Amino acid sequence: MAEQLRIRGFEIHKGLLGQAEQATVLGAIREVVEYAPLVRPVTPSGKQMSVRMTSAGRVGWVTDRRGYRYEPRRPSGVDWPPIPQDVLAIWDAVSGVERAPDCCLINFYGEDTRMGLHQDRDEGDFGFPVVSVSLGDDALFRMGNTTRGGKTESIWLASGDVVVMGGAARLAYHGVDRIRFGTSRLLPKGGRINLTLRVVA
Repeated sequence: MAEQLRIRGFEIHKGLLGQAEQATVLGAIREVVEYAPLVRPVTPSGKQMSVRMTSAGRVGWVTDRRGYRYEPRRPSGVDWPPIPQDVLAIWDAVSGVERAPDCCLINFYGEDTRMGLHQDRDEGDFGFPVVSVSLGDDALFRMGNTTRGGKTESIWLASGDVVVMGGAARLAYHGVDRIRFGTSRLLPKGGRINLTLRVVA
């Protein structure tokens, strides 16, 4: 049975996806990754990120020396694959909006991977939430403020947990401090997949 928490405006649905649903979504994501393989992108400062990522949808989120942005095509010039229906169903269940997302960013976290505190602010309308889906190993998710600094709170996210960042939490800083490697059997070799669904326009 899913448990819903609210921390600093972040709406956290613990255990929203059961094991069968997780496996179905994972299968759909594997098809996306087969078409648009994971890459380790470079930030505008030239630093290589520790996560590997790809996207699905009308546009994909990219980062390189030119900056952070959404692009309608992969660097190879090929369109991004569509967002799987099983993933869109999660958005429909928790987002509270009728508009479909334009992008599903897919991040893979290995054993020593982390994501520093950041805001999701490359979208054109912050009135729409960002929906985050956790698959695989546990992740220590940190939630901050709408400005840098100040007190933060953390919670362990497990496979099947879904977070909605909307309202006051839409521009809050957040990140992943570490992965508890080997805590899930969903990915045979370990690791965590995080899906974030966003309305871009």
